Amino acid sequence: MQRIVILGGGVGGTLTANLLAKRLRREIDAGAAEVLVIDSTGQHVYQPGFMYIAMGGEKAANLQRPERSLLDKRVNLLVGDVVAVDETRAEVRLADGMAIGYDQLVLATGSRIVPEAIPHFEQEAQHFYTAEASARLRIALDAFTGGRIVIGIAGMPYKCPPAPLEVAFLIEAELRERGLREGTTLDYCSPIGRAFTIESVSEMATPILEQKRIELHTFFNVEAIDPERKVVQSLEGEELPYDLLILVPPHK
Repeated sequence: MQRIVILGGGVGGTLTANLLAKRLRREIDAGAAEVLVIDSTGQHVYQPGFMYIAMGGEKAANLQRPERSLLDKRVNLLVGDVVAVDETRAEVRLADGMAIGYDQLVLATGSRIVPEAIPHFEQEAQHFYTAEASARLRIALDAFTGGRIVIGIAGMPYKCPPAPLEVAFLIEAELRERGLREGTTLDYCSPIGRAFTIESVSEMATPILEQKRIELHTFFNVEAIDPERKVVQSLEGEELPYDLLILVPPHK
């Protein structure tokens, strides 16, 4: 029997498993193939929804469901922590000592955020890349009464590239609804030479930024945060003062 092992039950791992199960359904039914997902928690969290927690339109509990409920019935699921991959023996080892052999291995372990990579990030910056951080950002937005909001990206690459732009537009809309827009300056910082990585999307988004009076700062690669002066600094030497700082954290 040929076994395909997929490490990770996020969006990538789940979709891969289901597409393979569809393509290999005859082989699986005949006992000639197996598709196995190994996930550390067995719970699937829809991470793109975190942004809506920050905007007050979603709850963390609604963004989680059992991974088993999302997998094709032909896909097997094993809950456990993989600690090593032995390519010579073609097996993965779990924290409990179990070894699982494979014929094909798919790494769908995703990425992790490392806000600690930038000094003072965790004390000064808000973000929306975990449910807990999104809830804290919601509290910060509720407490905001005017001033300067800086929204930017503190490392490339990062998950969900459109998210910072979406958040900028949603916050601008909320400020108008709350009567705070005239008392607020909005800055949007992009680490590249345009508002978005895909040129056609950037061409669409840039006029909207201008229309909404959100100042675009290109080639702004975050280097440091100065908590005493309340400024965020770029590698290129630009400094922006802030009252509320919202940054996509670095990813690994």
